[in-house]
Amino acid sequence: MRKIFTKAICTLLLCAIGLVVHAQSVVISGLVTDKLTKQPIPGVGITVKGTTSGTATDANGRYSFSTTQKAPFILVISFLGYTSVEQEITGNTVMGTTELEQTAILGQEVVISASRTPERILESPVSVERMGQSTIKELSAPSFYDALNNMKGVEISTQSLTFKSINTRGFNSNGNTRFNQFVDGMDNQAPGLNFSVGNIIGLSDLDLDNVELLPGASSALYGAGGISGTMLMTSKNPFDYQGASFSFKTGINHLNDDNTSNQQFNQLDVRMAKAWNNKFAVKATFSFLQAKDWQADNYSNFDRTSRTFKSGDRASDPNYDGINVYGDEVNANLLLAARSLAGGFAQQSPAGYAMINGLIDANVPFANIQAALNGSPALPFLGVLYGVRKGTIASQSVSRTGYNEVNLVDYDTESLKASGSLHYKLTPTIEAIAHAAWGTGTSVYTGSDRYSLRNFSIGQFKLELKGEDFFVRGYTTQERSGDSYISSILGSFMNEAYRPSSGPESDPTSGWFAQYALAYANALGGGANNQASHMAARGVADQGRFMPGTPQFEAARSSIVNNTISSGLGARFDDKTNLYHYEGLYNFSNALNNVVELQVGGSYRIYQLRSGGTIFDDLNNKIDINEYGAFAQVAKKLFNDKFKLSLSGRYDKSTNFDGRFTPRISGVYTVAPNNNIRVSYQTGYRNPTTQNQYIDLSVAGGRQRLIGGLPEMLNKYNMLTTNKPFTDVSYRAYDASLASGAPNPALLKTYEFDPRGIRPESVQSYEVGYKGLLGPKFLIDAYAYYNQYKNFITAVEVYQMQGSTYPFPKFGVPVNAQGEVTSYGAALGIDYLLGKNYNLSGNVSYNEIGDLPAEYINDFNTPKVRYNLGLGNREIVRNIGFNVNYRWQDEFYWNSSFAAGVVPSFSTVDAQVNLKIPSVKSMIKVGGSNILNKYYITSYGNPAVGALYYVSYTFNP
Repeated sequence: MRKIFTKAICTLLLCAIGLVVHAQSVVISGLVTDKLTKQPIPGVGITVKGTTSGTATDANGRYSFSTTQKAPFILVISFLGYTSVEQEITGNTVMGTTELEQTAILGQEVVISASRTPERILESPVSVERMGQSTIKELSAPSFYDALNNMKGVEISTQSLTFKSINTRGFNSNGNTRFNQFVDGMDNQAPGLNFSVGNIIGLSDLDLDNVELLPGASSALYGAGGISGTMLMTSKNPFDYQGASFSFKTGINHLNDDNTSNQQFNQLDVRMAKAWNNKFAVKATFSFLQAKDWQADNYSNFDRTSRTFKSGDRASDPNYDGINVYGDEVNANLLLAARSLAGGFAQQSPAGYAMINGLIDANVPFANIQAALNGSPALPFLGVLYGVRKGTIASQSVSRTGYNEVNLVDYDTESLKASGSLHYKLTPTIEAIAHAAWGTGTSVYTGSDRYSLRNFSIGQFKLELKGEDFFVRGYTTQERSGDSYISSILGSFMNEAYRPSSGPESDPTSGWFAQYALAYANALGGGANNQASHMAARGVADQGRFMPGTPQFEAARSSIVNNTISSGLGARFDDKTNLYHYEGLYNFSNALNNVVELQVGGSYRIYQLRSGGTIFDDLNNKIDINEYGAFAQVAKKLFNDKFKLSLSGRYDKSTNFDGRFTPRISGVYTVAPNNNIRVSYQTGYRNPTTQNQYIDLSVAGGRQRLIGGLPEMLNKYNMLTTNKPFTDVSYRAYDASLASGAPNPALLKTYEFDPRGIRPESVQSYEVGYKGLLGPKFLIDAYAYYNQYKNFITAVEVYQMQGSTYPFPKFGVPVNAQGEVTSYGAALGIDYLLGKNYNLSGNVSYNEIGDLPAEYINDFNTPKVRYNLGLGNREIVRNIGFNVNYRWQDEFYWNSSFAAGVVPSFSTVDAQVNLKIPSVKSMIKVGGSNILNKYYITSYGNPAVGALYYVSYTFNP
């Protein structure tokens, strides 16, 4: 009844207005386009100067409206990012085409991420970085994702060409579980990993409308995670951006690369969108990238027990363990192996053992004993018997010969992603959306190991209803590991395929380490020096080794990568983990007549862990994790609208952890027009990841097992009760005593796990900042922060006695650091319009680790200082623009579960020149990243990145 009444009133009003307009109105119509691209511009404001009368252009840039304003009057045509145009109207007018010229308007962008409601970026209560369409079109980097590190305080860990991890404010990592990434409101994480796999299931440059990035904690609005930042990517709405677009980019990389020759890079992006009657719209996108990946070639010698670099290489160190070499993680103590062989011979032939030892004790020369035993079954054992008896075999470890990463992983990078969506407007302000996105590809990722991701895929599927003041959405993320595998497991299993490390009981001397010990001892006893004896021993033990490229190598490799980890025969994952998420939000501000701003929202999430025992402890059982939460935010402008106070709070609960409340309070004070000071107190937290909770995975060539930190996982291995493990330091001391021949079990000290198991990590963040315009051409943004972390999630390595097995099995277990971890930093950014369309930008950031608990492994993984400089001009001459970006960062120490070492300081230059062809709605761009081709690494153990030069053609950008 109420709706009928409203419609009747509106109809009467429209009729009355129509009569008046017919009598004395002026009708104005026209088209508005971009002066440079000639494309229509939707949403342009058309107003009669000095009045509120007017309209806006539709999706095709057209407008038509009537006004009762008496002619002549001035019509104002304006749009953000363009110079306004004023036109005198003397009567009914068909304006034809009005061209607007782009201009930079500093600080006027509208952001949503900081408060989950639209506001000018100048008035944001917390730090926020933004990349809009005009910036995206002019980027010098190959993609917008590569250009994110030009933002203030943003870092990227590059693990491969398509796998990059974003971070801010310290504690960077490969696969960053402390950083949230959303695409059109959907959490972009791979649910089995709990972090986003770069932009593999994200947006293409063609379909990206804008990116907003919040440095630091954001749990009060976005839930668990995001301790180190949150990024929101928004795609183009098909109602506003219609038509067909495509972009083809081709180029080369690997110039002056010692690992390979120059390689081609190709990428095709396509977008199509169409709307009918501003009621129904469809959109489809497609993107395909093909290239040769960067190759990890760090062959530095690494001590994985003490987690430090050590001197030597394969030729000089018998226990060499190269960082990007796999299979050489497996090692054994040479003296212990010799003693075991000697003991075995003593049991097999007591008389022969006594006779040979008698000759040795009588100081009979080795050669004479060797001659006397010629043809005897005892001859092969002479060396170990002689060396053990004489004490000439040193207590030293020897490792198996590994395979370089290039021979094991797939560097043929591919990335294919496609998406489609249906949009229906129930009313002019309420829109229903059905969306599907799917991505697949081949890449390389670094975690506790180097993982070759082959033919893996992720799909996201969403239903959403949204209006001016609300949204309700549900989506699912489906992760499939495809043919992905662990490189170190592959390397060690390749070694086991041609010769097991240990022989069977029926033939113990056939094992690799036994063969090595026998050959070494005989060479040493025969007069060779230590190094020559090791070389001879490795030559004997490696006989029959599968060489890369041979049919034997390829057959063994194929068998291992096609068998799952849980089978005990292979290195392949079998992950089919899913995520289901439901959430809603309502903004009551309009209902409250904007007296105060009030938002409330809630969410519910389910993780379904389904790895078939290849990642999680789910071989014989299914694991589900449920999470739910709710938040509210209230904001009010005070003191004549000069001060805005915001209060937020969120409550979250997860299956395995207690509920948690995270508040945020912020204030923005306008000290002068377009000049604001902001202060905020934020809290953030993250639940232990799905892997922190339930992982049960063999890594490092089988040398270590990663297990979850929940009590049930610790109890699975009796670590809380009957078989407590030993600390890393004490085990190494015991190992040394055992090798010396005087084992001292008293050196072993048990590690006491917290019986509560792993718990959520939290942070309290304090920030003060300033953002303002110093005149119309100079924008400055600065902030300083201080963070206090509690229950910081780290990991320990422990050793557990399991029967007579030696060495003791090694375990990596996530735990909470005891004590407080603090960090602090600051950043400054400027934008300056030089005139004649030149824009100069720059930023510098400083980050530092503060207090650390005792025995905490410092994984801050962040340079103290980094800065960016940029210079660009969208039209230096007619239709030609350019952009140049310079980046430098300081040296720092990288510490991760895979490797640790110094990341040297480096600088890069990205640049592009573009030609716009308005007549065919096209742009040609020639550019490159790291154009000086100075190879650099962003994180230790990952590949060095060189130049990538490209040329691209884009239609209807």
